[in-house]
Amino acid sequence: MEEVPGVTDLMDSEAYYTAEGGACYHGDSRELLDELPDESIDLVMTSPPFALKRKKEYGNKDAAEYNEWFLEFAEKVKRVLKPDGSFVVDIGGSWTKGEPYRDLYHFELLTALAGSDGPFELAQDFYWHNPAKLPTPAQWVTIERIRVTDAVNHVWWFSKGEDGERPEADNTRVLQEYSDSQKKLMENGYKDKKRPSGHDISDKFDEPENGEGSIPDNLIEAANTASNTHYLKACRELGVDSHPARFPRDLPEFFVKFLTENPPYEDEDDQPIVLDIFAGSNLTGRVAADYGRNWLAFERQEKYVQTSQFRFMEMAAIEQMVDDDQTDFGDFASVEQNDD
Repeated sequence: MEEVPGVTDLMDSEAYYTAEGGACYHGDSRELLDELPDESIDLVMTSPPFALKRKKEYGNKDAAEYNEWFLEFAEKVKRVLKPDGSFVVDIGGSWTKGEPYRDLYHFELLTALAGSDGPFELAQDFYWHNPAKLPTPAQWVTIERIRVTDAVNHVWWFSKGEDGERPEADNTRVLQEYSDSQKKLMENGYKDKKRPSGHDISDKFDEPENGEGSIPDNLIEAANTASNTHYLKACRELGVDSHPARFPRDLPEFFVKFLTENPPYEDEDDQPIVLDIFAGSNLTGRVAADYGRNWLAFERQEKYVQTSQFRFMEMAAIEQMVDDDQTDFGDFASVEQNDD
């Protein structure tokens, strides 16, 4: 039997399941956050239900009440974050009902979180561009043709900003491969000159301090179209619904690497803990485990907690469940759970 991950010691509640350095809990995140010690979490990476005009099965709030609802979680997140911890929120926009105008709820939330009276500082704003996004909102984009496709989500990186403490971050952990033009520039060199803007580029431009890659910008392009992932194949094998609002692996992967330290760690207590308070299918936990970080996942809807275990199970074990006609999720929930 596998050893129970140490992160379970932070919680009073019993984990729904544990796997590879982490634990998943079923319940309201506001109550589960109250169980965590002060300053115990390195990174909270999450994508909350968006404030949409049409209700979704995963429980989204109306825009009018959204910000007050979300701030209940945010205040608790701040308490559990370490002084150099980060809070990353992927959030989509909404449209005014019946009108071709944007609802401003997510911008109002931003100022509530990081404005003059907000609990956080905005470390940087990011944008997730989904090039495969369907042309929505359909009424304005494909029917009346008066708007263009809404294909960008805002991703906000917040820090506590207390006592001058800066959040843990290192962009050398997320360097990207140089483009062909950059490789050519580095090979041939650059003649130093002043640009029309007045910016002076020296001849040191072709001598980067770190030759392993280029520094990424704050636009993350990722098509959320994967249809044959381990998680989705497992859901199909067992004939259960997958979570309908998953973000792409690129998002948690980028921020887990960028905002938490790499292994090896001198001490077990130094191993970063990544928390997702709206875990859904627990992709954040899976990514954290893949990069040697500890993780915690909180999710309110039990059916998503149950199927999120697929991310930590071998396909052979899932196929065996099909052969055994094991469709009782009560039994399934104990497949990978540690009882000692």
